[in-house]
Amino acid sequence: MDVEALRTFVAVAETGQFQADELGISQQAASKRIATLERHIGVTLLVRTSRGSRVSLDGQVFLPHAKKVLAAVEQAEQAVRPGSRPLRVDVLNRRIAPAQAVYRFYRSHPGADLDAVTLSQENAAQAARAVLEGTVDASFRALPADQVPTGISAERLLDAPLELLVGPGHPLADAPRVGPADLAGHRIWIPGIRPGTEWAAFYQALSEAFGLSIDALGPNFGDEALMDALADSAALATLVGSGDRYLWPQNHDLRRIPLHDPTPVYPHTLLFRSGDQHPVLTALRDHLRTTGPRTPREVWTPGWVDR
Repeated sequence: MDVEALRTFVAVAETGQFQADELGISQQAASKRIATLERHIGVTLLVRTSRGSRVSLDGQVFLPHAKKVLAAVEQAEQAVRPGSRPLRVDVLNRRIAPAQAVYRFYRSHPGADLDAVTLSQENAAQAARAVLEGTVDASFRALPADQVPTGISAERLLDAPLELLVGPGHPLADAPRVGPADLAGHRIWIPGIRPGTEWAAFYQALSEAFGLSIDALGPNFGDEALMDALADSAALATLVGSGDRYLWPQNHDLRRIPLHDPTPVYPHTLLFRSGDQHPVLTALRDHLRTTGPRTPREVWTPGWVDR
């Protein structure tokens, strides 16, 4: 059933005239719409007279239902109109830089209507598909440009510099900063790396570029267990983003050591549907462009990252 024909019928029924100014179309076009509607439902809705039109008996029965349909259509359109519902953003993990950046955005825009979710079990391609299908509106991922699906825009908005995290007994514990090449020969443990994910590809490229030993061996008992292991070890280290939020007991005395010359950065790219006009998405992108972490001049990213 043609919604515009319904609107035309209701307008004529309420005014009794095919008034072009109010309908926004010609009288002839309005007559055609209503004639098509009458053929569709098999009854006469309007009786034409020399003084205009009046609603037939069937038209009187049909009119309140037509108004309900139009009201439902208006509600449906309003429900998905840009800004009418919260922006749904995948931040991957609530401890890492994207979640912290979205939280800072929310703190500076308290009226922003958004939901932060974590699609932590999906890889970048699956997250991009979730954006395309509307499960989420946006997702922070590291996805090569040639793998971005049609209909998705990708904007690199958040480079997270990496830091070394070690316990007090580690040989590098008192270093003010270290270069990636200085980590060769040290065991870097990052539990939870899953094959086929973008972060697995990132750490593989990092290992190959600087001759590092990065592994995810053993069960992943969570961040707290990792912090305990680092505190008790003189050989174990891990890598974290400078904006990642980790907490540990004070007596662990863990050390965060910046990496430099070059500084490896994890390239968080915001994926969103092309042409999405949600006002909170626009505000978030503007915010990230102006408030992202300052990165050193000399940085390293994998070769597959769009520069």
